[in-house]
Formats: sequence, C-alpha cells, structure tokens
Amino acid sequence: MRPRVSVQDSALRNGDFSLRIDPVRSEDAGLYEAQVAHNMGVQSCQVELGVITVTLSPPNPVVENEPLLLSCNSSHRASLVETRWFHNGHLVPASGTFCSLHGALSILHPAMSDAGSWRCQLRYSDNEIISATYNLQILGFDGPTNPVVYAAAGSAAD
Repeated sequence: MRPRVSVQDSALRNGDFSLRIDPVRSEDAGLYEAQVAHNMGVQSCQVELGVITVTLSPPNPVVENEPLLLSCNSSHRASLVETRWFHNGHLVPASGTFCSLHGALSILHPAMSDAGSWRCQLRYSDNEIISATYNLQILGFDGPTNPVVYAAAGSAAD
C-alpha cells in the first residue's frame, strides 16, 4: 500500500500506533490488526475499515441536459434498506427529474442548478447509517433567461 500508508514515528513514543491511509481505495476495506511488542509481551488490536464510494456516470464534468447516474456503494455487509440523497444539504424527493433506486440516483435532465454538493445516505438492516459526499460539476449556459442581449454600437458586449 506504499506510499499511501504512514505511521507517525513521533507518536509511537507516546503509545499512538495509528495507521494513516491517504487516499483510501475501495480495495482497502477489510480487517486490520496492529501488534505491538514490548518487554511485557505483545498487545494487539483489530479495526475494520469500511469504505463507501460515490461514482458518476458519465465521468465529471457533466454537460447540461445530458442524463447522469450517481451511484453510492459501501463495503458494509448488511442488506441495504434505504437510500436518501441530499443536494446542498436538502433532502431530494423522488420526482420525474430525480429517480433513486438501490443506491443510485438518476438525473434525467441535469441543470446548472443541480451542480454542487450531493450526499448519499445509506441505511442498512442492522440500522447502520453511512454517508458520502460528491461535488458535481455541470457544464452549461448560465446566462440571462432572455437570450437577446442589446449593446450600443461601438461598445463591447458579453
């Protein structure tokens, strides 16, 4: 896993045997064990790392009005009970524009207003709730609602 993993040598002297993984990948999910040998014997601890991913199809950035699919997947082993999506902190209700099914959100006609922070929240049968955020970029025209722009002759027009 090098060079993505590190242990702070200075923290070891204080009894901190933390492992840092940056960036975390889907394949990093699983059980980790730390063993520390000292004059009194060996101590160990186990930590399970769960990983959640949000993917976009087609890849970022999305062109305005072209359908997209945001998918949210987790390494959690229980069965998925509910998926909720939030846009800029607000719950997104199912509608003709937004369709949520099995951890995925389909946006049929994305608009410039759909850009920003999207968070999926997964709830499992063991009541575990896991969430992740994705920053969606959309390419499109964000100009005046009236497509006619007047400019004086001899001046500049944007």
